Amino acid sequence: MCSQIAKNDFLGKQTLLVVSPHADDEAFGCAGTIAKIKALGGKAYIMVLSIGDLKHYDGKKTVVTSTTRRKEFDATAKFLKVDDYDIVLEDTEKHLRLDALPRRDLISLIEQKSKVAIDKIKPTMVALPAVSYNQDHYAVFYAGFTACRPSLPEVKHFPPIVLTYDNPTLFWNVEREKFHPNFYVDISDYLDIKLKALSFHKSQLKPKLHHCSMESLTTLVKLRGKEISVEAAEAFTSFRFIL
Repeated sequence: MCSQIAKNDFLGKQTLLVVSPHADDEAFGCAGTIAKIKALGGKAYIMVLSIGDLKHYDGKKTVVTSTTRRKEFDATAKFLKVDDYDIVLEDTEKHLRLDALPRRDLISLIEQKSKVAIDKIKPTMVALPAVSYNQDHYAVFYAGFTACRPSLPEVKHFPPIVLTYDNPTLFWNVEREKFHPNFYVDISDYLDIKLKALSFHKSQLKPKLHHCSMESLTTLVKLRGKEISVEAAEAFTSFRFIL
């Protein structure tokens, strides 16, 4: 009991910044943790780097517009009751081409220019996307990792906890060693909230046998739960943890 109280007390004191390459990554990886931190009295922010019009590779030539993605994300953020959020780039030409932007520009957005930038909200916990085959995830991870570099606290905010978060696409990855979970959040009481948050991203959900389906996400978080003997969990890799 004391251990659980201590864990809740710890999470309830956090200010979390989730850096999301696209609208929906925050729900796939962190919605349960966001919900838990908020319920325990902490703060949570989401920075989405890019949305844009996109033709899905689904055999139907389905086009999902930037307006649709924004509405879906707005609904998700409102449902999760985050303290604030920002969609940094609403630009079809840059969407899924973040790897073509100078890394220094991406660092500046994450570090200084976004309305929920690290320098502005001073998070205690930063959650970055794990490296995967997706070029935007790769670019955002490395830019975010640099933005979280060590510094003198009186000169630049120094987030004490830096994590990368899970995603159903990570199984297809030549750099699997870059996501080896060693930090878990028990979301057994928040699983329904996580799934509801993802459900707002209707345009991105796939049929149930696809790895990015609601059913597959449920399986993933229950598998992560089994790894720590709870019903459901979100898994992270910790790159820095300072107490």
